[in-house]
Amino acid sequence: MQREISEVVIECVQGDITKQRDIDIIVNAANKQLKGGGGVDGAINRAAGPELVKASRPLGPIEAGEAVITEAFELPNDWVVHCAGPVYSQKPEVPKQLAACYRNALALAEDKQAASIAFPAISAGIYGYPLDEAGAIAVQTVGEHARAAISIRDVRFVLFSEDVFDAFAAALSELN
Repeated sequence: MQREISEVVIECVQGDITKQRDIDIIVNAANKQLKGGGGVDGAINRAAGPELVKASRPLGPIEAGEAVITEAFELPNDWVVHCAGPVYSQKPEVPKQLAACYRNALALAEDKQAASIAFPAISAGIYGYPLDEAGAIAVQTVGEHARAAISIRDVRFVLFSEDVFDAFAAALSELN
């Protein structure tokens, strides 16, 4: 599933974010301490090797919505952006924090003059964000950035499971 907005291709694929060889930057759904963990964070840290945690840990802690960038080490990409997603709750700041993850990651990618970036479904795993809401926030935020993008030309949502893919693809199909 893909859409083009202002010369930026936004796509959803089901797969493994650590295997995106044609992408400049991948985004890690990190914990606030940047010390590695489970899920996407664990997969990225295992694929990148121990240097990734050594490089990212001094940049933490970060708050929900914040992002930092490191080299990608043994990954096939140039950089890894580490975002601390919010734990889902009904608090009004939570959707803003989730959107900030995507905005801040895109800003860091533009700073590096990257042409492409891949995102997982931030906060949609153990942090409990409902898939439809997480997909809508992610796709809307990326769509807004696409209209003003400088270097970014490809944004890929790499989604591990079919239900997550379906939610993000539905959000992308509804993007104006």
